[in-house]
Amino acid sequence: MAVNMKGKSLISIHDLTLEEVYEIFDVAKTLKEKLLTGEPHRLLEGKTLGMIFSKPSTRTRISFETGIFQLGGIGMYFGANDLQLKKSESVADTARVLSRYLSGIMIRTFDHQDVIDLAKYGSIPVINGLTDLLHPCQVLTDLFTILEKRRVLKGLKLAYIGDGNNMAHSLLNGCSKVGMDISIASPSGYKPLAEIVSNAKANANYMGSKVEILDDPVAAVKGADIIYTDVWASMGQEQEAADRKKKFMSYQVNDQLVKNAKDDYLFMHCLPAHRGDEVTNEVCDSPNSVIFDEAENRLHVQKAIMALVM
Repeated sequence: MAVNMKGKSLISIHDLTLEEVYEIFDVAKTLKEKLLTGEPHRLLEGKTLGMIFSKPSTRTRISFETGIFQLGGIGMYFGANDLQLKKSESVADTARVLSRYLSGIMIRTFDHQDVIDLAKYGSIPVINGLTDLLHPCQVLTDLFTILEKRRVLKGLKLAYIGDGNNMAHSLLNGCSKVGMDISIASPSGYKPLAEIVSNAKANANYMGSKVEILDDPVAAVKGADIIYTDVWASMGQEQEAADRKKKFMSYQVNDQLVKNAKDDYLFMHCLPAHRGDEVTNEVCDSPNSVIFDEAENRLHVQKAIMALVM
């Protein structure tokens, strides 16, 4: 392995070097090929991954648990009521204790600070499986999927339509890191955080790419190679769903909107998709859609991350 990432936590794509990003892709490609040909790749024999879930999950849990098993290790699931985390024990003390037992931690939670603190006070790698701020494993997977389909990243344009949420933030980090143009269209009051946009613009400036934060989805999608969307109300925002639906309806990814992209555009979604809300069935199930390849690739990319850091 050309780049040594052993012991490093993965909290944000912003923290990775370009070399580390491509190392993850190279290892993911190799591990995917090994799995498809049935070649054993037990790189983490005897290692344990603690998986902390404050939010339920389909793809994150199954891909990490399957992935650590295929690498020769074991995944231990801890639901919201399985640990004393932030109830009768601080994040700092939990991190110190878990570091004595485990080889790595993956956490999927609400508060981004919890991930930062686990990594700060623990002595083992911490992988951010999602917070309200960021979703780095998903976006590394998205970029890997685009690379598989297009053989290149630099110079492509991704249009993200919808809520300026954790997906928008990590796409800003990821696209700007690899030199892709990114246009984000969100309604007023739902734009991505200014600090993350500012970091992305600095990265893009260095890489010779563009970052646009727009109101108009048609302008964002114009000439796009990839169209990306996400649910309008994320976990924890259920009470806002009806209000958000009214504000976001003109941001639906449908047959009309996608006509403004390149003919061979790729449609992406982190899933689960609320079909009929942020995207129509026609787009989700079109030949342009790569949503299930993208979902599968969570397994391969996260195995690469675990193999590299653990």
